[in-house]
Amino acid sequence: MAASDETVLRIEDLHTHFELDDGVVHAVDGVDLDIRRGEVLAVVGESGCGKSVMARSVLRLIDRPGRITGGHIWVRTGDGTEGTDGMADMVTADARVVRSVRGKRVGMVFQEPMTSMSPMHTLGNQIGEAIMLHESVTKAEARERTVELLGRVGISAPERRADEYPFQMSGGMLQRAMIAMALACGPELLIADEPTTALDVTTQAQILDLLRSLQQDTGMAVMLITHDLGVAAQMADEVAVMYLGSVVERGPVAEVFREPRHPYTKALLRSVPKLGSRSRERLQPVRGMVPHAYRRPPGCPFHPRCDEFIAGRCDVTVPSPVPGPEPSRVVSCLLYEEVSA
Repeated sequence: MAASDETVLRIEDLHTHFELDDGVVHAVDGVDLDIRRGEVLAVVGESGCGKSVMARSVLRLIDRPGRITGGHIWVRTGDGTEGTDGMADMVTADARVVRSVRGKRVGMVFQEPMTSMSPMHTLGNQIGEAIMLHESVTKAEARERTVELLGRVGISAPERRADEYPFQMSGGMLQRAMIAMALACGPELLIADEPTTALDVTTQAQILDLLRSLQQDTGMAVMLITHDLGVAAQMADEVAVMYLGSVVERGPVAEVFREPRHPYTKALLRSVPKLGSRSRERLQPVRGMVPHAYRRPPGCPFHPRCDEFIAGRCDVTVPSPVPGPEPSRVVSCLLYEEVSA
């Protein structure tokens, strides 16, 4: 994938493995993605498909025994240390470059704010620390900006809330505080990992509206990780469907949801309830379960659950990405390799 001045993140053939006593878990297995400035990319798929590990790999937040074993993660650093195409590779970058990217160039909203924030420090201390780490400001100026950020994300009485601890706040308010922390230094890319997990429906809608308005106001790119296809359709410009650590289909969200090509994407969409349907048809869940991490099937990883399985091919050959009729569509399926050939 060629980089451009608008590209803020480019992932090439990323592999992240966990070497355990019982075997090697291929959590991310050859992911290729790119995100441009102002774009919202939704990464969807079932639990256990590698979405969160891929997102954490971007910021080198993989704990042992996990490690990035191959590929490239190109991001802009803005400090003169860029390499190829004006971007630095986070896989091989030193600790100084990684620290300059975390929070400053790429912000992240973690899946569980209750466990992602320190219970021993106030919100003001935690958000102000990120600001003082990347900006030349005094402690008073950092606090002033913290109060401004808390008010911007819709937290009432931000001056008082800045002196409170995470356990004194509700889940929705903590998620807003986490978004404020991620936006503290004006990042070019925001990674939101299941930002509405464990929230009630009303609060979910408020958080999604907040993310949309902040993205439109700042022009930043957003990688939204979710297993809710309705959220992806509502928020995203492009969608990437992941299964067992690989992207099986990628394209504009309207085109992918209107005319899915990969059997896994089709199965996901069939399992979603349709509002206003008169047919009273039973929902069709995706057949089977995601395979165990140590028993990865040979060939196409989806073939044990695929309704279009071809014996002797799908269980032997690993499919390669095939461009679709439109340049923006890519699908990894042997059915389309035959058509392309």
